Amino acid sequence: MLFPIEKKLVIAVSSSALFDLSESHSVYANKGNKAYKQFQEDNLNKVLGKGVAFPFIKRCLSLNNRFSKELPVEVVLLSRNSATSGKRVFRSISHYGLDISRAAFMEGRSPYEYIPAFNASLFLTANQEDVQQAIDAGFPAGLVLPSKIVNDDACDELRIAFDFDGVIADDESETVFKEGDLPEFHQYEAAKAHIPHKPGPLADLFRKLATLQDLEEQERERNPVYSPVIRTAIVTARSAPAHERVITTLESWGVSANQTFFLGGMSKERILSKLRPHMFFDDQRSHLTSEAGDIPMVHIPFGIANDQKTVKKQS
Repeated sequence: MLFPIEKKLVIAVSSSALFDLSESHSVYANKGNKAYKQFQEDNLNKVLGKGVAFPFIKRCLSLNNRFSKELPVEVVLLSRNSATSGKRVFRSISHYGLDISRAAFMEGRSPYEYIPAFNASLFLTANQEDVQQAIDAGFPAGLVLPSKIVNDDACDELRIAFDFDGVIADDESETVFKEGDLPEFHQYEAAKAHIPHKPGPLADLFRKLATLQDLEEQERERNPVYSPVIRTAIVTARSAPAHERVITTLESWGVSANQTFFLGGMSKERILSKLRPHMFFDDQRSHLTSEAGDIPMVHIPFGIANDQKTVKKQS
């Protein structure tokens, strides 16, 4: 049965996240909009290179090949381009065989207001202003940071990693930590271990992924040789006794992660370099670095952690 749009995992993506638009942006920045439009027209049939979010988007869409009756995933293009300039983007989409048919072209304006109209659980873009406006409006959005493009097409897995506080959950605990210290934070979390957190900006994304994992489990029951491909992970700087509230929150939502790492302040890169996620989401930029520069990372500028340039962190 075909999934209605309300039940689908809908991901909105900008052309700047999906493709490498560095050359096009240089033309726009140095020569203006008119020259930019002419450049795109002159290069209409020149395929754009893959952007940071390309492997992630491709793998998400590939889930429809496994569930052709339900088609549970949809990707929508939300772009500041004009429809005319967007012709090159759609030709590149067609070249790579991406099943993307819906789009909004805003002729220079931010498309963030249309995130809920498309029922998107995530909006990925390389435009920092668009992300901040979306987050401020209560919409799920993330800034795709520059990184190397890694295509590990030999493996079918879709690995997605999340920070917890300020990403899956709200920033209640981060506020306590920022205003106090680590012992006070642990005391607070231990006392509230039985009380679930309120949802954070990517809670709905996490829930929709859980729905897809339920589909995979149903398929495995019908077909014992079926191998699930979606793998979710939580990588958090929390440690015991603050770990229990994370588990309480997920249990109250009826979801769980395949892997959960409570690092107690240890560098997240030590885990991410082994986990190799196709996307990692965190609300603090200081956690979004890797020595090799080949882990796709997304900044979620949400809550207390982003109120100042330098704050303490316990997520």
